[in-house]
Amino acid sequence: MYFEAVASTLNFRQAAQRLNITQPTLTLQINSLEQQIGFQLFERSRSGTLLSAQGRELLPLAKKVLEASDALLDTANWIKNGPVTTFKIGIPPTLGPYLLPWILPELHKQYHELKLYVREAAPKLLEQQLLNGEFDLILSSMPTTSDELTVQPLFNEPVKFVVPADHPLAAQDDVAASQISGESVLTLEEHHYLHTQVRDICEQFGAHLMRDFEGTSLDTLRQMTVMGLGVAFLPGLYIHSEMHRPEALHVCELRDNDLSRNHALIWRSKSPSRIFFRELAGKFNEIIKEKLSNIVTVID
Repeated sequence: MYFEAVASTLNFRQAAQRLNITQPTLTLQINSLEQQIGFQLFERSRSGTLLSAQGRELLPLAKKVLEASDALLDTANWIKNGPVTTFKIGIPPTLGPYLLPWILPELHKQYHELKLYVREAAPKLLEQQLLNGEFDLILSSMPTTSDELTVQPLFNEPVKFVVPADHPLAAQDDVAASQISGESVLTLEEHHYLHTQVRDICEQFGAHLMRDFEGTSLDTLRQMTVMGLGVAFLPGLYIHSEMHRPEALHVCELRDNDLSRNHALIWRSKSPSRIFFRELAGKFNEIIKEKLSNIVTVID
C-alpha cells in the first residue's frame, strides 16, 4: 500500500496525504520495506523521486497483491452484510424509462436494503461521469475502450424501422435496406449514440438525415413520424413500452442490415463494490431473460 502510493505520485508528501498519515511515518515504512527486500525502491534527490529499476519491476506485482486484498475484503463484507448501501447508476434517457420498470421491482424483492439512485444522461457523457466518480456504475450502449472500466455485456436490443401509416412502405413488414434510399430520416440529437447509428445507415444507403428536425426524445421522434415529417428508427424496448396505437405508425424489419444496440453494465475496475456489481449484472440478465426475452436477446 505504501509502496504503491508513492509509486503512483512520485511524491512522498502527496502520498502521505492520500494515505492520511504523516510524511515521516511514510518514509519510515518505505525504509523498513526496502530493508526487508534488500534493495532500494526509489531514487531520491533534490529534483524529486523516481522509481528504481528494481522498483519498476516490482510495482505490477504489488498492484496485483493490493487488488487481491481489496477483493478479499469486499467479498467478506458482502458475505457478512450483503448490499446495504445506495449506488448511483447512470442510464441513457432512450433506455431507462423502458427498461428499469421491469428491472427495479424485481431487484428490490431480492435485495431489500439495496438502493439505486438513477440519473439519466446522454451516452457520450455517461462514461466520463463514471470515470469522474459521479456514478458508481452505468448502463450504456456506448462502446468504451478505457482500461479503467469493466464492461459486462447484458443484452442486444433491435432497432426497428418505422414509417407513417400512409407511407408507401407501410404495406411491407420486411423492407430492404436499399429501399430507404432517398427517404427523409428523422433522428435524435447528435449527443445520443442512436444518432450516430442512424447517420451511418443513411450514409450507407443514400437516405437523407434531417438535421433540421432532430428529436429531443424518442417521444418527439415518434410524434414527428406520425405527422409525416419523415421516417425513423426506434429501439425495440421503446416500441414495446410506448407504441400502444399501432395504426398510427407501421413497424418494419430492415433487411440486409442488423441495426441494434448492445447494452452493458459498466463500472470502474477498481471500485470497492466490483464483486457485487458483477453479481448485479447477472441478476439484470436473469430478469431481462424472464421478462423481455421476446423483445431483446440476452448476452450470456
